[in-house]
Amino acid sequence: MKKTTLLIFVIMACQIIHAQEGNQFALVKKGAQPVLISSDFKFTEGPAVDREGNIFFTDQPNNRILKWTAGDGISVFMENAGRANGLYFDHQGNLLACADEKNELWQIDMDKNVTVLVNDYEGKKLNGPNDLWVDPTGGIYFTDPFYKREYWERTEKEIASENVYYLAPDRKTLSVVMGGFVRPNGIIGTPDGRTLYVADIGAGKTFAFTIQSGGTLSDRRLFTEMGSDGMTLDKEGNIYLTGKGVTVFDPSGKKIGHIAIDEPWTANVCFGGKNGKTLFITASKSVYTLNMKVKGANF
Repeated sequence: MKKTTLLIFVIMACQIIHAQEGNQFALVKKGAQPVLISSDFKFTEGPAVDREGNIFFTDQPNNRILKWTAGDGISVFMENAGRANGLYFDHQGNLLACADEKNELWQIDMDKNVTVLVNDYEGKKLNGPNDLWVDPTGGIYFTDPFYKREYWERTEKEIASENVYYLAPDRKTLSVVMGGFVRPNGIIGTPDGRTLYVADIGAGKTFAFTIQSGGTLSDRRLFTEMGSDGMTLDKEGNIYLTGKGVTVFDPSGKKIGHIAIDEPWTANVCFGGKNGKTLFITASKSVYTLNMKVKGANF
């Protein structure tokens, strides 16, 4: 009787494991594997998709922004890019950049004209804007961790806490909407503007918040016991976190998949391509694409 019970338990456990393994790859197009596009960079970051599905990303140490177009490959969009890190497009088609050379938030039009949207908070230099997301009203959330750069003259923080900030749609009002992080990094919100996810890479956790009227945040809750450098969402509400490859969680916080990338670090990820089903991955000195069954959240 004991042997029979043990055998049934083993069979059931194997069925559960196999179901999880199958589910891990359910979002990936059958037979698809990550495709290396290029390794001609020093450190890639900040992918952002435009209305046509083109993806802009940064080669941060080389101080430039590049553009990937399906079928045409990679071209240089902008040199002397303010040491841009995270990128995101606003509703007018301008590219927003966390330009941490001078700890600023930039707006870049397609003619490469730069407007500095934020250069301080209450007269103090920001720690270093890192990643950002634009809500449905046009307001901008961004994380501000402190990563000391060799090209900075300063050596210490002017703002002790590492916060999440919100720049109101008027592009004038900047406020701290959430603190209490060790080192906030990746950030993304849902297309309906109701939920914001923030990865505290320093604490090894990712949190979810309810977005209130005026951009304030409430209902801080642990989403998963994993931090992240960058993140994105798909059309089904699944969240993609980065670090060692790409780890995928469903909206409840359950891990449903992992995409292995043969690089020391996977920094960021977003969806793009003509049909919105290409997962674009920035990883160390390289960039990869992966064909998915699901579209990105904004397609």
